[in-house]
Amino acid sequence: MSTSVLSRPRVADAAMAERGLKRWQLLAEASSDRELAAFVRDTLVPGSAAHALLEGVFGSSPFLSECLVLEPGVLRLLLERGPDEAHAVLRAELDTVPVGDRTRLMMALRRQRRRHALLIALCDLTGAWSLEQVTAALTELADRSVQLGLDHLLLEGAKRGEIALVNEVAPAEGAGIFVLGMGKHGARELNFSSDIDLIVLFDEERLPYRGPESGIAFCVRLTRGLVYLLETRTKDGYVFRTDLRLRPHPPGHPLALSSEAAEIYYERHGQNWERAALIKARVVAGDRVAGERFLKTLVPFIWRKHLDYAAIRDIHSIKRQINAHRGYGTIRVLGHDLKVGRGGIREIEFFAQTQQLILGGRVPELRLPQTCAALRALAARRWVDEAAAAELTRCYEILRSLEHRVQMVADKQTQALPEREADFQKLAAFAGFADAGELERLLLDTFLTVERHYAALFESEPDLGAGGSLVFTGTADDPETLKTLAEMGFKEPSQISARIREWHHGHIRATRSTRARELLTELMPSLLKALQQQPDGDAAFRLFDEFVTGLPAGVQLFSLFRANPELLKLLTDLMGTAPRLARHLSRNVDLFDAMLTPDFFERLPGRPMLEAELRSKLADARDLQDILDICRRWAHGRQFQAGLQVLLGIAPAGAASRALAAIAEVVIAALLPAAESWLVAQHGAIEGGAFAVIGLGKLGSHELTVGSDLDLVFVYDAAEDAVSQGAKPLPAATYYARLGQRLVSALTAKTSEGQLYEIDMRLRPSGNVGPVATSLANFARYHAETAQTWEQQALTRARAIAGDPALCRKVEDAIWANLARPREPGPLGQAVRAMRERIFKEHGSEDPWNLKHARGGIVEIEFTAQYLKLLHAHAVPGLRTTETQVIFAVVRDEGLLPPDEAEGLARAHALHQCLQAVLRLSLSDRFEPKAAPPRLLEALVRAAALALEGEPPPEDFATLARRLVESQADVRQIFARLCPPA
Repeated sequence: MSTSVLSRPRVADAAMAERGLKRWQLLAEASSDRELAAFVRDTLVPGSAAHALLEGVFGSSPFLSECLVLEPGVLRLLLERGPDEAHAVLRAELDTVPVGDRTRLMMALRRQRRRHALLIALCDLTGAWSLEQVTAALTELADRSVQLGLDHLLLEGAKRGEIALVNEVAPAEGAGIFVLGMGKHGARELNFSSDIDLIVLFDEERLPYRGPESGIAFCVRLTRGLVYLLETRTKDGYVFRTDLRLRPHPPGHPLALSSEAAEIYYERHGQNWERAALIKARVVAGDRVAGERFLKTLVPFIWRKHLDYAAIRDIHSIKRQINAHRGYGTIRVLGHDLKVGRGGIREIEFFAQTQQLILGGRVPELRLPQTCAALRALAARRWVDEAAAAELTRCYEILRSLEHRVQMVADKQTQALPEREADFQKLAAFAGFADAGELERLLLDTFLTVERHYAALFESEPDLGAGGSLVFTGTADDPETLKTLAEMGFKEPSQISARIREWHHGHIRATRSTRARELLTELMPSLLKALQQQPDGDAAFRLFDEFVTGLPAGVQLFSLFRANPELLKLLTDLMGTAPRLARHLSRNVDLFDAMLTPDFFERLPGRPMLEAELRSKLADARDLQDILDICRRWAHGRQFQAGLQVLLGIAPAGAASRALAAIAEVVIAALLPAAESWLVAQHGAIEGGAFAVIGLGKLGSHELTVGSDLDLVFVYDAAEDAVSQGAKPLPAATYYARLGQRLVSALTAKTSEGQLYEIDMRLRPSGNVGPVATSLANFARYHAETAQTWEQQALTRARAIAGDPALCRKVEDAIWANLARPREPGPLGQAVRAMRERIFKEHGSEDPWNLKHARGGIVEIEFTAQYLKLLHAHAVPGLRTTETQVIFAVVRDEGLLPPDEAEGLARAHALHQCLQAVLRLSLSDRFEPKAAPPRLLEALVRAAALALEGEPPPEDFATLARRLVESQADVRQIFARLCPPA
């Protein structure tokens, strides 16, 4: 079955076909090779597949006709041995090309180019190869040609004594010089008559130059020599046209540059179009170690850590300039350019590349050089609609395949369709179409499909008037603008107008650049419409003013809002629901990036998926600082997702808390090896030693909230006399204490990406006076012999979250052994009650919205669960859990509490947990229902309805408030019965 998107060629010019067949017949008559002559005669049998192919080639392509006559053995090889084996034979021929003699090298390369071009064209025309196979074979020929040319030039340089080669059999190995293939060459998507875009660079430290000039002078001469070898036309033709215009352009524009100078250029002067070009960069020849090392240094330049919407218009402007320069603003067929014309190949490439530039810094899986592969990856991760990606991929294959047919005619570097109707009919025949009309319809459909998808991304312009007048220039209010603002429902239009004018005059940091003010002008109608939807539009505007005033810069965020209007609406909703979160966003603008991930509003992922995600992102880390920054960016994004899902009523607070705990565990597990590596480098390892991290508190019970600190304990296991085996040995206690301190530093240090967590270690044995890390034996002994009841309560939520798996199991066994000891209910209840009263005296109040410390609030609910676990663990193995909800379910199922009480406690816990989650996101101060924004009250009702699944949802906030009070009264009653006052 054919894998090509086009059909076998038909005869485009009967007279030309007849002349070609006559020349082919003469081969049989003139050849002294009997087998070849017999083969030629066999192909001339009318009606055979070979004869039809010959007619189509001779009747359509002067270039391929000439190649066939000069290289008839290629067709024979293809028909007798099949495409893949025939290609293998030609590849083997390339390995025998002589590199020591320039004349023989140039002759051999040109013949090989002719033979490969003929074979690849025949594989395309017969449908034996897909587009991907065709472009890969063309690219492989280019790679090998560049490498052979470079090898020759290096050997010449060695003969002159200019360069000392490490390996004369493989001259480029260790030579420090490397060649980057760019564009379609770099992406392995080379077209039939393409030039090759090259950048020649050298690593000064690796370049073994010994001549009288400078290393750069030698490399510039070598580059000129390489261009001469490849593109000079001789009687045998040429190999590849070369293009060096994509090279870095520092002053002087040298043809070759040191990798260090190139890196400095990109860092200081690199433009967005160069970032787009470098997506496809690949080492195609030369010192591959030096080349790969250089490309790795460019990763931060190409792939920005934040979603780069500010680059879209810059990239798109290149396409607009091409259209304006070429005059390709409209779609047509005759004379239309398949590459840069409207609806052409370039638009498909830009469609993929702009999305890659925007997202690739955060999603490494999108860093693919091939256009179709990039489209598939974008669709797989739902950044692009699957149908759109499939349509664009199909269009790309059609246009690229037709581009090859256009170039096969005369081996010209052109992508333009014929201007004349008669020539277009010939192309249609060569492409296998029944008539020109069929090809024209396919092309129009293809161009329009590409244009539709491309325009949806880049070519819509906003209405700047919001249906009225919005003018914020000058120094005085525009009367029509005030009228428009008043009609939109704003009570203080003059104050709003004056403040927006200040923005436009650059009086805040975010609008000091011209580009920021241009973007703000475009955003203003959408912004005001979104603020208009809030219960108090003027208050929402004031909050937005506070938000935008706090921004360090505006272009990036305004570009983001322009490209994603829903984010602007969401932000204004947050102004009315969670002003604390909105202020946090103004200081952490990169959190908007997280909102754009396709799964942001879907079910929160579990730990395995989170681990894989962070592992993928850490693959880019070059040092510890990178690890810290990547962990912070990733954790902040996922934490924000969990919190916002609760706020918007998408996920129950319990699910968000479990996700937040999993995020913390994944980060700790990722940072621990880095801390260990640092310690090993300083002091060596301890043979047979092990280290584990224990999570307590809300982390241990999977009930973490946004902004919670982490309660941690570090436990190690090693022989008593164990010391590390490095240059500066440490005893085990000191060694693991430093490991713990290093991990705490990694978690708490403030970098440019902010802080991960606050760490609380007061729950370790002996509290703040105890060692940072305790041995397993001391940990078990302390809790068995010394720990007070409140410490045993804390232990009910302890679990191992990272470290050596075997030690983690031992620690959890030790924890359970302690918890499962029989206890008397009276003394236990009195101790729990005493601690509860002590905490209430310090933090409690009669306000039911003091959710944590109110009577019947979170502390009392948790203490009830801890009491029940400590009392019954010795007889109920099912209580070997740290989750409060599970404890209540077990005591209900085991009959340890009446079902209505156990279920009431579980409901109370879920209710308090969801309300606390929303309020922590929303407010910095104490919650005052009468002064709270209406949207916040709605969010509380929404979260409660989700948390109390199976229960009648509260109708409004008043109903919710009554239910909270009733819930706390029920908890107080149960706690008082279980843990009565002394």
